[in-house]
Amino acid sequence: MTAPEADPVFADPRLAELYDAFDGPRTDLVAYRALVEELGVRSVLDVGCGTGELACSLAARGLDVVGLDPARASLDVARRKPHADRVRWVHGGVAALPPLQVDLVTMTGNVAQVFLTDEEWAAALRAVRAALRPGGRFVFESRRPERRAWQEWTPERSAARVDVPGGAVRTEVAVTAVRGLLVSFRWTFRFEADGAVLTSDSTLRFRGRAELAASLTAAGLEVEDVRDAPDRPGAEGVFLARRPDRGEPEIRR
Repeated sequence: MTAPEADPVFADPRLAELYDAFDGPRTDLVAYRALVEELGVRSVLDVGCGTGELACSLAARGLDVVGLDPARASLDVARRKPHADRVRWVHGGVAALPPLQVDLVTMTGNVAQVFLTDEEWAAALRAVRAALRPGGRFVFESRRPERRAWQEWTPERSAARVDVPGGAVRTEVAVTAVRGLLVSFRWTFRFEADGAVLTSDSTLRFRGRAELAASLTAAGLEVEDVRDAPDRPGAEGVFLARRPDRGEPEIRR
């Protein structure tokens, strides 16, 4: 499987340096850290780890962590963070994963939605299952399509200005196309110091709860729970699935 290419917001070195400043304190990661404690996890694979916020924080707790991302520029940022030396960083998509047997696989943020086709998503789920030890868990979040979150992705609602080393940067987002449950949008970044304007185009696939559950079952994963995302109540579902530890069902390909 060819992995989705990283968007410029993650892959362009100048934009990757801005990611943490614009993304804020990452309150969405609180639920993932709590789940690690709840399950007694000791090893984690973070798929689409980006600039490594979750991976480094888990490594600081003494966990064995692998961070996977297709954007080298984002990994370069991650490697400079505290405790990054305790993380095994892998550049590439799920096809680049070495043999693993971890307790937990995570996909935070919008990672699960970057797999646009059924074939890409199914291949990603097979790779996740292969990386889990028997009895291991997979947790990810996905926006609920019925909430139509993209209707709020307008320049007026999204405009922000952040002071970063070298000068302030302004950003905004605007939807460029809606094709069924595929939503495309463009981030625009304006650098006040030198007047540079950079853009990043992205597309996300919105899948409903039933579709996601069916895809997990087809990949040989059991859905254990679907929770509300604490930072976006009612807007996202957090799926918790498990690789069976015996009597495993046949994977449908």
